[in-house]
Amino acid sequence: MKRFLIIAVFAALTFVSCASQEKKEAAFKAGGEAIVEMFNTEMEAVQADTTLDEEAKNAKIKATYEKFQQMHFEYYKKAFSENTDNPIAVMALEEIYFELENEEIIALVEQLCDSLQANTRVQRIYNNAHASINTAEGKMFVDFTIDDSDGKTVSFSDYVGKGNYVLVDFWASWCGPCKMEIPNIAAAYEKYSPKGLVVLSVAVWDKPKDTKASAIEHGVVWEQIINAQRIPTEIYGIQGIPQIMLFGPDGTILKRNLRGATIDSTLAEYFAE
Repeated sequence: MKRFLIIAVFAALTFVSCASQEKKEAAFKAGGEAIVEMFNTEMEAVQADTTLDEEAKNAKIKATYEKFQQMHFEYYKKAFSENTDNPIAVMALEEIYFELENEEIIALVEQLCDSLQANTRVQRIYNNAHASINTAEGKMFVDFTIDDSDGKTVSFSDYVGKGNYVLVDFWASWCGPCKMEIPNIAAAYEKYSPKGLVVLSVAVWDKPKDTKASAIEHGVVWEQIINAQRIPTEIYGIQGIPQIMLFGPDGTILKRNLRGATIDSTLAEYFAE
């Protein structure tokens, strides 16, 4: 039944040109909700299937997730393509841009009518894609200056581009995955700082008092920039944290999106004896 609903929604969005915008948006939302309901129903069935051993169940869970991820993407991509002159395209873009390459995002935005290209939400996505391209691996770092919580002016260039490799962790105290990475960063600090590595935590989207308390609690003893807020995330096109990056001695961006064991393995390449 849900599959037929989705097909009906596509028909409503594509062929019923006389439908009011309100009705078209309601149909669009209903189609997305139907996909979610179908996913939940199938996932519950997999979880309840007592004929599957753990390995088979995990494989089926993965396959189900991938199937609906693809269905989700195709639905919103089609809705975007067929509504580039109305707000449905903006809503659809917000659902899929995380799955797109930056160049694809830019190309999609440029398909929109002028009024939608000027939309604040669209501009944020578009500017973020350009920022990510401008600060991709191999590009030179982009400096920024902020007023930290202690009344001091601090620049990124106080640490980066000074002749050392610099491991930078963009994080926040409220971010669970950020705190999970701190032990990995601490291990890198202990292992490689004697060899010249500089480790720097940059607090974004956070209250300075919370940053300081969390840094103490989790043993952040290396360099910090506090109260950076959205300035570096907009410059570096950071959509989610933690974002852990490695900069070369001259300030070249060597690696982005480091996590877990890849932090040590990446540093080992540059600090090989």
